[in-house]
Amino acid sequence: MATSGIFNGSLLSVKVDGNKMLNSTSCSLSLSVDTPEATTKDSGGFQDLIAGVKSGEISFEGLVAYDSGSGSQIGDISDELIAGTQVTWEFSTDVSGDDKYSGSGFISSIEITADMESPVSYSGTIVTTGTITQGTES
Repeated sequence: MATSGIFNGSLLSVKVDGNKMLNSTSCSLSLSVDTPEATTKDSGGFQDLIAGVKSGEISFEGLVAYDSGSGSQIGDISDELIAGTQVTWEFSTDVSGDDKYSGSGFISSIEITADMESPVSYSGTIVTTGTITQGTES
């Protein structure tokens, strides 16, 4: 049954190649469409636009804990970036009936931050390629 009402952001997660990003603290999905201008003399002085190329980007952040696997997971994702390998991704709650977004993309950035007297954190971005599918979690 789908999540009811306004829900806690902790439910949403990102999976890369079927593996949930561990120790995640935040994630986001951004979808957009280019809107090329299609104004002509027949537009009556108003701007006309058409829907163009659609794109998306997934961002994620978390804390590194080598013993929980997140450290090696970040290493695996870094390997994908360096190799230029296409990955699959999912953005969902894993709750039956909730919206689920999925597709393919490329890891476009990975950052590991180690500030003094603070937990080591990671962040990354996936830029989508091809069709983005919106469905329902089963």
